[in-house]
Amino acid sequence: MPAGVTTLAYTARMSSTSNPPLAAPAGADAAAASDAQAAPARRLSALRGLLPFLRPYRGHIALALLFLVMAAVSTLVFPVALRSLIDQGFIAADPGARVMALREHFFALFLVGVALGVFSSLRFYAVTWLGERVTADLRSAVYAHVVLQSPEFFETTRTGEVLSRLTTDTTLVQTVVGSSLSMGLRNAVLGLGAMAMLIITNPYVMTQVLGILLLVVAPSLFFGRRVRKLSRASQDRVADSSAIAAEVLNAIPIVQSYTQEKREAARFHDSTEHAFTTAIKRTRMRSVLIVFIISATFGALLWGLYQGTQAVVAGRISAGHLGETVVYVILLVSSVAVLSEVYGDLLRAAGATERLMELLASSSPIVSPARPVALPPARGGSAVRLADVTFHYPSRPQQPTLSHVDLAIAPGETVALVGPSGAGKSTVLQLLLRFYDTSAGEISIDGVPVRSIALHELRERIGIVPQESVIFSTSALENIRYGRPDASDADVVAAAEAAYAHDFISALPEGYATFLGERGVRLSGGQRQRISIARAMLKNPPLLLLDEATSALDAESERMVQAALEQAMQGRTTLVIAHRLATVQRADRIIVLEAGQIVETGTHAELAASGGLYARLAALQFDR
Repeated sequence: MPAGVTTLAYTARMSSTSNPPLAAPAGADAAAASDAQAAPARRLSALRGLLPFLRPYRGHIALALLFLVMAAVSTLVFPVALRSLIDQGFIAADPGARVMALREHFFALFLVGVALGVFSSLRFYAVTWLGERVTADLRSAVYAHVVLQSPEFFETTRTGEVLSRLTTDTTLVQTVVGSSLSMGLRNAVLGLGAMAMLIITNPYVMTQVLGILLLVVAPSLFFGRRVRKLSRASQDRVADSSAIAAEVLNAIPIVQSYTQEKREAARFHDSTEHAFTTAIKRTRMRSVLIVFIISATFGALLWGLYQGTQAVVAGRISAGHLGETVVYVILLVSSVAVLSEVYGDLLRAAGATERLMELLASSSPIVSPARPVALPPARGGSAVRLADVTFHYPSRPQQPTLSHVDLAIAPGETVALVGPSGAGKSTVLQLLLRFYDTSAGEISIDGVPVRSIALHELRERIGIVPQESVIFSTSALENIRYGRPDASDADVVAAAEAAYAHDFISALPEGYATFLGERGVRLSGGQRQRISIARAMLKNPPLLLLDEATSALDAESERMVQAALEQAMQGRTTLVIAHRLATVQRADRIIVLEAGQIVETGTHAELAASGGLYARLAALQFDR
């Protein structure tokens, strides 16, 4: 089933639930883990969230269960065949007849072993396939859902937290669906079958074995709970080490420039040692659990064997009956031990499932309207209108970022937004892209309110060149083609030429096929920016947004990028944000923002002569 369909099915089922918070302090996570350990039943109920992902594979699940039951039945038949071998294989007085009888019984045992091997193999393949398939669907569904979330979602949710859920949590789910759950069901069937056979064949021994098992299970549950808590703590410490490594490796130039390599290595070493200490505590507790279970299990087996040998000596049961009883006791005790381990895995997977379901249950406040209005054809650019717009960021509800802003931009006009940091310039661009909705007032493009336009159609009409160009870990060709995935190679080259990027791309070792490295580390800042401009030009939108596109460039790179931007602005509406006023002097109109309000409007010459905020900003930059 496609991930999108699975996501929709799950979202529909969860539509009546509230959205729990995703980001929480580390202390809150620890408290939540402690509460979860205190309420295992509630934790296990979280596994119901996997039902929408399991439901499409009902036939495969039924087949896996059939193989599982057949493998368990084959195991339960083995003691019966063993009893027949012992009791009947030695009855014949004639040596030749005895050999033939033994051959027949050993052949029957071999057939049981073959059946067990075949059904176990089929069970393993079926449940492993199911685990891999469900995990892939779950991971795709969560990722597809997350990329639809608005920026508001990422204001409160750490990207590292999302990545952890996509990797670590889905791996835990895969372990349970593809292994632990099958193992648990198999041992449950084996344990119940062995118990039933013991009750039928030897109720006296069964009563004593059950009493011993109770003495084994109760301490095992106690030790198991301690092991699970220490396992969670160990995982948290490893996560801390990974977080330190990720942070430092992403900032390695800063670390080295400040000569902090030894300090960071020591910090990572301390974190790793902490993880090691916690892991040793877990290992020590688990070792105690292992020695207890093995010793107690052997005690139960030996007690059952002792009682059986006394019964054989007294003539109450046969030797074959004793062998059968011992094997069933082994199956029962081992099944209980395995189920105890599986229970711990289920608790861990339930917590992972709960976190994944939180992601899937989250809903973006920015969605396409149920009945979108189509945009009219754009001719020479798009018209933009901000009518009495007021906006508060969700994280700062008491502080307006924009306050009663009125602005009309004609098709083909180039308008610059200038002002001090925090004036609300970038917020205007985010509202136009509908990353957020206005708190009051209305924004329209080509006469249609943005809330009435399908998100895909709205954003298809807009191109953006951000301050920090995003370069993907692929070739130069594919980075530019990101603006229009169906573009031909010739279209990509034409866009690169228009953005003055063709020459430096052609000079790369493999030209347009050159891998640019993570975040474009193999390019200069000006080169990255020109690829970003080429990407926007390839998209060929009627509305172009330039957000500080030259602020981080040197003078030579700025000239090249400025020439590329002038090419990009031709024939379309352009909204420019710039702190460097030299880049906006040729704008048709300059809008000056301060504290979220428009305080001045005019051309460069008009505003420079007015003596207002723009004139003061210009004096600071030009009169030096």
